[in-house]
Amino acid sequence: MRQSPFIALLALTLLYAAPAAARQDAPDEPPLVPEPTEEEPLVPAEPEGTPAEIPAPGVHSLTQADLAAWLDGFIPYALADGGVAGAVVVVVADGDVVLAKGYGYSDLESHAPVDPAHTLFRPGSISKLFTWTAVMQLVEQGKIDLDADVSEYIDFDLPERDGDRPITMRDVMTHTTGFEERLKKLITPDPENAEPLGESIASWVPRRIFPAGSTPAYSNYATGLAGYIVERVSGQSFDDYLDEHIFAPLGMHESTFRQPLPEQLAGQMSKGYADTSGEAQPFEIVNPAPAGSLSSSGTDMAKFMLAHLNGGELNGVRILEPATARTMHETMLTMLPPLNRMALGFYETDVNGRDVIAHGGDTQWFHSYLHLFLDEGVGLYVATNSAGKQGAAHSIRTALFEQFADRYLPGPEPSGEVDPKTAAEHAALMAGTYTNSRRAETTFLASLNLFGQAKVVDNGDGTITVPAVTDLSGAPKVWREISPYVWVEEGGDERLAAVLKDGVVQRFSMDTFSPFMVFEPVPWWKSSAWLLPLLNASLAALVLTALLWPVKAVVRRRYAQPPLLSGMDLRAYRWGKIASWAVLAVLTGWALVVTAMFSDLSLLAGVFDPLILLLQVLSIVVFPVGVAIALWHAANVWRGQRRWPAKVWSIVLVVAFTTVLWVALAFDLIGFGTDY
Repeated sequence: MRQSPFIALLALTLLYAAPAAARQDAPDEPPLVPEPTEEEPLVPAEPEGTPAEIPAPGVHSLTQADLAAWLDGFIPYALADGGVAGAVVVVVADGDVVLAKGYGYSDLESHAPVDPAHTLFRPGSISKLFTWTAVMQLVEQGKIDLDADVSEYIDFDLPERDGDRPITMRDVMTHTTGFEERLKKLITPDPENAEPLGESIASWVPRRIFPAGSTPAYSNYATGLAGYIVERVSGQSFDDYLDEHIFAPLGMHESTFRQPLPEQLAGQMSKGYADTSGEAQPFEIVNPAPAGSLSSSGTDMAKFMLAHLNGGELNGVRILEPATARTMHETMLTMLPPLNRMALGFYETDVNGRDVIAHGGDTQWFHSYLHLFLDEGVGLYVATNSAGKQGAAHSIRTALFEQFADRYLPGPEPSGEVDPKTAAEHAALMAGTYTNSRRAETTFLASLNLFGQAKVVDNGDGTITVPAVTDLSGAPKVWREISPYVWVEEGGDERLAAVLKDGVVQRFSMDTFSPFMVFEPVPWWKSSAWLLPLLNASLAALVLTALLWPVKAVVRRRYAQPPLLSGMDLRAYRWGKIASWAVLAVLTGWALVVTAMFSDLSLLAGVFDPLILLLQVLSIVVFPVGVAIALWHAANVWRGQRRWPAKVWSIVLVVAFTTVLWVALAFDLIGFGTDY
């Protein structure tokens, strides 16, 4: 699924590193990346060397020969350097497949090469485009109304939001339902944890944290809901509907949403890897299946691209009427002009002044992107079967798209400027701490929001930096203002823009995220700008307090010294140390559980539910009681004859315990429930 990016929710996901030269394998070993394989076009292609369009002077022609030469010089080296096992790249233009090539291995152990016609990859959230196509077929038939309350189509209740209108299918398709992030049982390798679609969607409905239609917040749950509506309205299972109404008409015989894979396709599935140094990973079960369970070959994805580029038709078979396809492609939701926008299911990835609609996709092991240049009739699809070293797959697909566009479809880059005084004023207004809209807010995973906040820095020269957003070299991008509250990255063409009200920034985003995620100022009481330093200092104080207790005891015993305190003072002192150990133990428990859950998404399947319940009970008891003990201890210290260091430290401990309680309350560590 598409990851975002900052946080594990976005997970994860702003990983950029430039592909470099391939490593040299030892002569007696098979090469890391074998020779690419090539698939014949689905329909007769133009003669080799004939451009798919008339190029401008100095522009490369989009021919099979030129494309193959360029890709063969780029992809194998990028895969080898990035530690990515295999990839498939498909390019279509003017109704034909220009090129479909496999690179690297689908199975490292057997050295099986990637076959673009038969090797199956997991396109992740690109699966959503098939779900949206199915929805639009039913819209076309009058069975779904894009602007009706989606509750009319389902058999369970969606949460209401005070003063808010109902959620519509248009909201679902544009990721503006307002749902918070839901992660439980998102991906699991265990077929025993697979859930029927209706059960998965109805078991726990995430809270609505934004008004419907107001805020882009990418939602796998909402897409699963759309797939369930397809089932309910059509009277077929989601899998059967896709087989009958999309895959069969387009001749996509190497594609399925079914999990586990049907027997006839199971042997064609590429293995998935973290990188080339690791072992093959199990087949992933995506529980909101309509959001990301597709398995498909490269040439099958070519058929889907060609159908959409041709107004919903391929080889005389139509899956959408032209008007419906145009509605799907061109109905744009403008939230942050002039940035990329969300269409009905697709989203913009405009480049070089050209209209491009697209979708990306990520599972744990597979990483993909699909781009359609609408006016030029060109489509580009790339998928890898490994994340690679330091997330190299993200770098590869980003670089491939940008270099493809610059080579074959160049155009003007964003330009403009503002005067230095205005740039300095606007940079100062932008400086601050922000949280992204794709987040958990009412579950214990809200704790990640403290560590995933985005900082905007005023560089003092009229430019700004978002340290978490880096370029392909890994350096933070520097943004220069080109028009009021619109910036462009220096040395690139990605834009950043903000919306203000009464001189205060309300939200901002970047072209990469703007269709489905925005960043909003963090309320002061949740801001990591002051909370994180204070929390770190508080934890240091608690650790020091906890560790010095046994150290002092050992020293006193070694030198046969009696305790310096007695009575109530001694009891308060000891309980303060016990409370420090207890708070640190509970926080350590939370840290270990959350870290483990995101180290392996299969652990989001409820494995830790008993421990989560225990930690919630302990948090409810330990954090408030810790504050009470700290206050009691401080009162005893200040009433007695203790020296000033003890008095100061007692106040430090009150602040430390209170800070932990504040964070626990603000980020929902104090709560009860195992839905997240």
